Amino acid sequence: MKLYLFFTIGFLTLSYGQKHNPTSWKSFERHNLKFENREARVIVPNKALEGNPWIWKARFPKYHAGIDSTLVAKGFHLAYINTDNMFGCPEAVKIRNRFYDFIVSKYKLQKKVALHGHSRGGLFTYNWAKKNPEKVACIYVDAPVCDIKSWPAGFGTSKGSRKEWEILKKEYGFKSDEEAKDYKDNPLDNLEQLVNAKVSILHTISLKDEVVPPEENSIKLVNNYIRLGGKATIYPCVEGIQKSNGHHYDIDNPKIVIDFIKRNTLK
Repeated sequence: MKLYLFFTIGFLTLSYGQKHNPTSWKSFERHNLKFENREARVIVPNKALEGNPWIWKARFPKYHAGIDSTLVAKGFHLAYINTDNMFGCPEAVKIRNRFYDFIVSKYKLQKKVALHGHSRGGLFTYNWAKKNPEKVACIYVDAPVCDIKSWPAGFGTSKGSRKEWEILKKEYGFKSDEEAKDYKDNPLDNLEQLVNAKVSILHTISLKDEVVPPEENSIKLVNNYIRLGGKATIYPCVEGIQKSNGHHYDIDNPKIVIDFIKRNTLK
């Protein structure tokens, strides 16, 4: 027999089958949710740390999941919601705002979350963080998109992706390439509120990345952040296997990432 609970949040009614045939993820319980008709999940640690700290994965939930599973084993919750083809647009940020409110309330999670994003997940991560700096414990991203002109537009050294570029323009409401080029709220822009909130950031990159070149993305963002007085680190990964024109790579020392998240979240 399945037990279903219903929660109402403002105008939103969300059905969530608590304990409804939970699946497992790397030996942990995985709660599969439907939130505003979007797939979502929460991974529950076997023994949660005091205060229920958590990580919020943006896009590609299976990528570099060893970092996430290690933190879950140490007592962190792990959350994800599918806003995949919205490229961190303003509407995606609103959806993520509502999802944040729901799971923080439902699971009694810590108010400040550690954000983890990869590639285009950098758009989701930074766009949400800049609107909610007081809710961010720290930001960790690998090979993140920090400027849509680089990827998917391909206006720099990246070849970009025409298909994704057309989808992104539609999601953001851009009428032309020229309007998109003039956009002034990329992840690398308007970082003052995150700096003022003392949010530390860590980027891992591959210097061989030809898809999301670090010179057009991470290096620019981190330089902007440091100039504003923020704490930011870039860690180039050079030792492991690199694929997809350098865009997919092994993290040389995952412990550095894990310790960074723990240090900035467990206070």
